[in-house]
Amino acid sequence: MATLQELLVQKEALEREIELRKKQDRADAIARVRALMDEYGLTVADLSSRTAAKAGPKPAGKVAAKYRNPATGDTWSGRGLQPNWLKKALAEGARIDDFRV
Repeated sequence: MATLQELLVQKEALEREIELRKKQDRADAIARVRALMDEYGLTVADLSSRTAAKAGPKPAGKVAAKYRNPATGDTWSGRGLQPNWLKKALAEGARIDDFRV
């Protein structure tokens, strides 16, 4: 069985080897990326562009209010389900244009 000192020496040697392997793997990865960039004519700016980073639609921002309850100041954008205050007012005979902002 190995002594504590021998195990510590082995540990240090392994840690050095791990660091060397990490550096080598990183260098290899960088070389592969550069080769692909050259092959496809890409630049660093291409890598950071929104279209390259994320495919698909961009998230929608907040929509401006189209309707306002004059009594409470509550608003509704016109998207999604009608709020209860508007449903109630419409049921009582109000027109939706009465609440338009």
